[in-house]
Amino acid sequence: MIEFKRPAPGDFAPFYQKYVDLVEEGDILKILKLTAFETIVLFESINEEVWNYSYAPGKWSAKESVLHMIDVERVMSYRALRIARDDSTELPGFDHDQYVPVSGAGMRSGASIIEEYQAVRNATIQLLKYLPAEAWDRKGLASKNPVSVRALAYIIAGHELHHCKILKNKYLTNESINQS
Repeated sequence: MIEFKRPAPGDFAPFYQKYVDLVEEGDILKILKLTAFETIVLFESINEEVWNYSYAPGKWSAKESVLHMIDVERVMSYRALRIARDDSTELPGFDHDQYVPVSGAGMRSGASIIEEYQAVRNATIQLLKYLPAEAWDRKGLASKNPVSVRALAYIIAGHELHHCKILKNKYLTNESINQS
């Protein structure tokens, strides 16, 4: 049986603490499902004007921000797969800032981005749902830092919560909508 507990210090690089701290106690699979539901409701409240809005010069549009969330989830899920399958190959880092300009976000509809988000989250949940209990504490090296499968699940959830908060506070305020 899987023991749903928070990742311990040393299970992930200190940089990710801010994301892990955002995740409530409990069954991480249920948390990922619930946050997906809440996130989809949030995304569906965004109109096309706001999807294309950037709250400051040099900041990502809402579309770019959500595609960034999707890209990071894909990378973290891939890391979880490799580590869960006991692949000891060190996994390289990635520069998420390089992904955004070539994401094609400006050519996408909000609906297509929501559809992609749902597909990626469903794939993440399916991967994690059927892992053997011992795989959750298995560690590997990613970006030259140790990380456990458990920590990657929490990082995925916390990273999403972080960016949803930014969407609510910077993109979906009356002030920002009136400026777009």
